[in-house]
Amino acid sequence: MKRSEILPMPPFFDRYINLVEDIDLFDGFSKLTPEHVFAEAEKLTALEDRVYAEGKWTIKDILQHVIDNERIMSYRALRFSRNDKTQLPGYDEAILAANTVAAHRTVADLIEEWKELRQSTITLFRNMDRAMLTRVGNANQTEITALALGFVILGHPVHHMNVIRDRYFPLL
Repeated sequence: MKRSEILPMPPFFDRYINLVEDIDLFDGFSKLTPEHVFAEAEKLTALEDRVYAEGKWTIKDILQHVIDNERIMSYRALRFSRNDKTQLPGYDEAILAANTVAAHRTVADLIEEWKELRQSTITLFRNMDRAMLTRVGNANQTEITALALGFVILGHPVHHMNVIRDRYFPLL
């Protein structure tokens, strides 16, 4: 299914979804791989512990956040695709970021974890049919389909890579 088949387009999450072309979800998984989105490994490694302003995340913190977010969005997609109508809470990204060991890891290690996670994400979505992808659930007081969550998974890292190019790469 394509991005244009997301109905309704969920508020807030649309900022990530709209960063992905109107392509099939699995074409998106093939095109927007961790290695592709965060392809500029040398620059990322050179910046891994730097911040562009006080209180901002390092590159390693951002990568950990992208990984955490993919896990959470996948979990939501699993629940909603299986017709679980339980309203799911949001999550506090600052709490999650403050309680990792990302500072003790490398950019390469984080990207490797993300690649492994992505394979699991693809397997999860590959085993959803059209009915499952279009089921609606509620997360953080927002109605959203499993399909939309798949596109959030694709667009969220693109958003963060755009921020990195805009705010971190000038530090080099």
